[in-house]
Amino acid sequence: MTSSKVNETPETLVLGAGPAGLACAMELARAGRRCTVVERDQQIGGLAKTLTVREGDDVFLTDIGPHRFFSKNQYLYDFIEDLLAEEWRRVPRLTRQFVEGKYYNYPVNFGQVVRNLGFLKSVRIGIDYFLARLRYDVLGKPLRTFEDYVVANFGRSLAEFSMINYSEKIWGVSCADIHPDWAKQRISGLNLLSVLRNAIGFGGKKGPKSLVDEFYYPQFGTGRIYEAIGERLLSKGTDIHTESRPVRVAHDGKRITEVDIETPGGVQTVRPEHVVESVPITAFLELLDPKPPQAILDAAGALRWRNQVYLFLTLDKEQVTKDNWIYFPQKDIPFGRTSEMKNFSKDMCPEGTTSFFVEFFAFESDKIWTMEKDEVLEMVLPFFEKWDFFKREDIRQCYLWKRSHVYPIYDTSYKDNVELIRSYLDGLENLIYVGRPGRFRYTNQDHSLEMGIIASRMVLEGRRYDMDTVGAENEYFEKGPIYEKRI
Repeated sequence: MTSSKVNETPETLVLGAGPAGLACAMELARAGRRCTVVERDQQIGGLAKTLTVREGDDVFLTDIGPHRFFSKNQYLYDFIEDLLAEEWRRVPRLTRQFVEGKYYNYPVNFGQVVRNLGFLKSVRIGIDYFLARLRYDVLGKPLRTFEDYVVANFGRSLAEFSMINYSEKIWGVSCADIHPDWAKQRISGLNLLSVLRNAIGFGGKKGPKSLVDEFYYPQFGTGRIYEAIGERLLSKGTDIHTESRPVRVAHDGKRITEVDIETPGGVQTVRPEHVVESVPITAFLELLDPKPPQAILDAAGALRWRNQVYLFLTLDKEQVTKDNWIYFPQKDIPFGRTSEMKNFSKDMCPEGTTSFFVEFFAFESDKIWTMEKDEVLEMVLPFFEKWDFFKREDIRQCYLWKRSHVYPIYDTSYKDNVELIRSYLDGLENLIYVGRPGRFRYTNQDHSLEMGIIASRMVLEGRRYDMDTVGAENEYFEKGPIYEKRI
């Protein structure tokens, strides 16, 4: 955004121009307070940016994976509507799982499962659920892992069919080694009985439209939210420095005293009053000078991240499916999720074409992490041709991108390590750490935006708020009312 010299004494220095960092800067600007934003990439938006692919005169837009917007916070809808106005549109949601050549709705539709699996397998699901409730409710088996949680709430058969296999594909570890917080955060309130009640319409008259059915989405990709924030910030005098990153964070044990920023023009030292950081918490600890105690570094070393590889295909085809995104839980299928951006907004690709986004979950030690785009295409193409999604001759071009530190892994020891690190960082009174990477917490973009807004209030009011209350509702993570637009 800007390449001028970094302000040496900003009131607030924001490290990372993802949803959390930009929301914080936006709220400070609204309050008449200027800050400096530093972002390592050329483009702002973090994992929620929208990428532009040009093929001659044709332009294709794609998010880095599906980024639908939903929230239980009306303020966030108003926040984005103020930025985007008529670009902010309601989209019907179709999300399915593809298992052994058949589609299954996501979340689980029990009636559909019965029809697809048949009577005997469905009876097995019911028996397994009864046995699970007996084991966990009556006999009191504790819920120590993600596997315990989903088996207790869905029974072994349905848990393995719908949740365990896909979760292990995401994280690359056994569900017996995943903390139950992952289930409590993402699918709390869902179980086989709630699915059955929903299937038969039990529970009274119909309530407000659910975000399971619809969501809001910007006309030109979710990155437009963050581009619009950037435009608003620049108009209010906020400095945004892209292709810049912190390389040293000095402190005296109580406060951050100065930060060295590497920019295209060289390293500059700034002395901020407040620091709001949303870079990966493990990387941030490595920047501290003096270094944290060894116990803190050991805790950080024990935290693990999951990376992603993305294959983006532009197609001379009207449409592949009607789905926004599709999950592929089977382990013999190398990719985990696909999305078709045209089904989010028709303006994401030229008329008469479409695009297809394929996601892989990986560690840096996995083969997929070092493969070239043609190798990845040859690996996945037989699947799509077999399922009649598209053929080789439909492909215009393919692109490959890779991103590290995408998913914080909730293994069974993560919580103790994170709490130890936070107890140390909370001792730096002018530091606020936010967002998915900054707090090592798997959040959606609405929660990251909310954290950024809370961070701005901490700066403005000079007080602390509990970030862990954000997104802590004890109900299914993706369910909530569709708010009406105010304009």
